[in-house]
Order: sequence, then structure tokens, then C-alpha cells
Amino acid sequence: MATLELPHGDSAGTFLGHPKGLFVLFFAEMWERFSYYGMRALLIFYLTKHWLFDDAQAGVIYGAYTALVYITPVLGGYLADKYLGQRKAVTYGAVLLTFGHFLMGFEGNGGQDAASLNIFWLALAFIIVGSGFLKANISVIVGQLYPRTDVRRDGAYTIFYMGINLGAFLGSLLCGYLGETYGWSYGFGAAGFGMLLGLIVFTVFKPLLLGRGEPPIALTKGLEWGLYAIGVVAVGVCWWMVQNQSVVGALLGLAGGVLVAYVLFTAVVKLPAEDRDRIFAAMFLIIGSILFWALFEQAGSSLNLYTDRHVDRVFLGIEWPASTFQSINAFYIVALAPLFAAAWTWLGNKGLEPSAPAKFGLALIQLGAGFLVLVAGAANGVATPVLFIFLIYLLHTTGELCLSPVGLSAMNRLAPAHMASLIMGTWFFASATGNFAAGLIAAATGSEKASGEGAGQQVVLDVYSQIGWIAVAVGAGVLLVSPLIKKLMHLDSLKDDSSQAQIEDVFGDAPPTARPAE
Repeated sequence: MATLELPHGDSAGTFLGHPKGLFVLFFAEMWERFSYYGMRALLIFYLTKHWLFDDAQAGVIYGAYTALVYITPVLGGYLADKYLGQRKAVTYGAVLLTFGHFLMGFEGNGGQDAASLNIFWLALAFIIVGSGFLKANISVIVGQLYPRTDVRRDGAYTIFYMGINLGAFLGSLLCGYLGETYGWSYGFGAAGFGMLLGLIVFTVFKPLLLGRGEPPIALTKGLEWGLYAIGVVAVGVCWWMVQNQSVVGALLGLAGGVLVAYVLFTAVVKLPAEDRDRIFAAMFLIIGSILFWALFEQAGSSLNLYTDRHVDRVFLGIEWPASTFQSINAFYIVALAPLFAAAWTWLGNKGLEPSAPAKFGLALIQLGAGFLVLVAGAANGVATPVLFIFLIYLLHTTGELCLSPVGLSAMNRLAPAHMASLIMGTWFFASATGNFAAGLIAAATGSEKASGEGAGQQVVLDVYSQIGWIAVAVGAGVLLVSPLIKKLMHLDSLKDDSSQAQIEDVFGDAPPTARPAE
């Protein structure tokens, strides 16, 4: 692209040693994450308390919605790479997101009122497609601000990463508090204003981006508006799909099977032995990530409901709305990510750093341990002390930090250059599958209204105990086979010719978990 020939940062000046455009992207993404996670913190309560879906229905709807959020970046990324460029795609995505978040504030009469409910489905569809255009492209512009060999790239993505999680933390805290305390429209309205601020920042300070992310071809007005029309059509498709969750599950299963079969066929038939083995190792990690996200993403659905119904939420002398506890994960990530990065470096220098498969095993064990700690804290039959909510999020976050950035890095290292996008797409497709599966697991906890509060709590705890032990057992199994998977990675013969160009993927917005968030 021609933009690669432009000067990198100095022409517009720097701030803290980085191009000023980095901080435009920082604030734009911070407000986007503010709006997304602010809405996400309230969504399961909006479904159950306002629209009066039962827990099982709400869990499946939530899972289908988050799965679609992870699928649409395929469309947004493709259209940006081929036609629109990243900047226009991000702007368009921000417009769709702003509209969708404000539509969420239209409450109607609640219940199952068909007209109002259709507006709600439409709001979700706008947010899904807007996320697809924005999430897939804004982090790409960060990398375009720097030459590939620029030593500031790591620091730039770390700064950008902090913006993601700062937005997630503030959005969950503020929107959740407003929505549960003063009314849904206040919480969703705050999310909408946050996204609007992000759009304004990105538009007003466009010159500081130094021409990065512009269209790779000469765009005519007709072509450009035609591409925007594709986005509108995608909104219509998502409006229908989010109402027909079984279709989402069937498509995920069918497309996932075809994708995995194609990757494995290509590896066996077309690749030399070492590259083939690396693809096998990557597929092992990808399949493991599905289980991780399926359990981790209980946070926004069943765990959110559990916190609302069965936890003593008094902290610092204040009884906090349940949705505000969604901010804990983002807070832990901001606090712990630098420590994990330093720990891996220190262990690596001493030859003690666990391999990527071993880190996946550790991630699953910590994930399962989080559920088991919560079950233990609730064993006395009274309201669960709030300490155990902080503990489950702590263990889930440390697990996430062992898997999400490590997995992104592993995908880049293991994939041959001509399959890099395909393997990364498969990784994110696994996140979508995990999110949909999370909705099914949340549905299994959804007997609250049928069985009464006490019995409903026990059902949730029984499910959490089962999935906790499953995660621990699978994690232990992954640890046992990790030496074999590491051997398949052939790390001793990896070439380092493109790793600098791929650093950004390690710090990108992965779901969500932080994320991805997501």
C-alpha cells in the first residue's frame, strides 16, 4: 500500500515518544470498548428483567449475539483490506455502533411486545456489524504508524492494549451502575455517548493518523456507497440470525467443520513435514481455546445472574449492582499483564518458561479452579461472600493471560506465511464457537424461575462444579501431552523473518477476554 511510504510519526510530532496518532487510536478504542462492555454488562439483565426471557432463553440469545460479534470481523476486515481501507471501515463501524447503542435505550413497554422487541433485535444487529467493521481494523492502523523494525512497536501496542481495558473497566462500572440504579435507558445511553465520543475523536483528529489506513484502490463514490450498503444488508441478516439462535449454532458447526477440514487437508497434502506438524500443533491449541472461551464467557451471562441473585454484594460499605462486577476482569488485566510479560521474560532468560501448550494447560486449570473456588465459597447455603467473586475473576484472568496473548503469538509463529490469515481466522472462529457454546452452558444453569431460588442456586453450583472439574482434568491432560505438542512446533527450526511484522497481533483485542472482550 502507498501509505507505507509515508513518514512514520515525526511529521505530526510525537507524545511520550510515540506518534500522536497512537493516542487518537487509544481514545477511540477506549470509548468503543467503554460502550461495548458497558452494554454487555447489562445485556443478560435486560433480557431477563425487561424483556422477560427465562434464563435458558437469555443465555442462548447472549451466546448467539457474542458469537456473531466474533464472526463479522471477517467481513469487515476483508472489505477494508480490498477496498475501503481501515480508516473508512473504522469510521463506518463507529457510526453503526453509535446508532445501535442509542437504539438499545429504546425500552418500549418491556415484556414480549413485538414491535419494541424488533427494535431491540435491530439494535443488537447494528452493534454486531459495527463491531465487525471497527474491531477488525483499528489495531491494524496502530501497526501502520511504525516501520516494521521500529523498536517502539511493542510499547505502542501495550499502550493501545491498556486503552482497551481501561474502556472495558470504566464502561462496565459506569453503564452497569446507571442502568441498574436509574434505568436501562441511562446505562445504554451512556454507552451510546461513549461510542459517539470515540467517533468524534477519530474523525476530528484524522490528520494525526498521517494518511494511514486509506483505501488501497481508487474508490469511486458509487463503489464506496455500495460497500456501505453491504454493511446495511449484513445488519438485516444479523437481525434475523440473532432471533434464530439455532441457525447460528448450525452455521458455526458446519462452517467450523469445513474450515478445520480444509486446514488439515492443506497441511497434509501441500505442506512439508515440519510445517504440517506446526499446523497440527496450532489446531490442538485452537480446539483447546474453544473449551476455554465456552467456560470463561459465563462471566457476562450465568455468572452475572448468579452475582445478582446469590451474592452478598456489599463492598467498601456499598451494595454494588451486579453488573458493575464485570469491571473486575479488565482491572485485573491492566494490573497483571505487565507482571505476566515480565515473568515470561525472566523465566525465558533462565530457560524455565513453559511452552505455549503448557501455558494452555495452566490456563484451563486456573479457569476450572475459579469455578471450584466459587462453589466452595457457596457451600454454606447462605449468600456467597463477595470475596469469592473477586477470586473467581482473579483465577479466570490469570488463566486468560496464560492463553489469549500466548495463543495469538503461537498462531503467528506456527503458520506458514501463505496461511497466516487463514490460521488467525480459524483462531477467532474458535472464539465465536466458544462464545456460542457459552450460551448453551448458561442455558443449562437456567432453572431459576422453575425451581425456586434455593433450588436454582444449587443447579448453578452443580453446573459450575461439573465444568470446573472438567476444565481442571482437561488442563492436566494438556500439560501431560504438552511436550509432544511442543515437539510438533519444531521451534528450533523456526525462521524469524516476519515476527516483527506480526507483533501487533499479540496485543490486539482478543475476545474478550479480554479480548476479547468481546
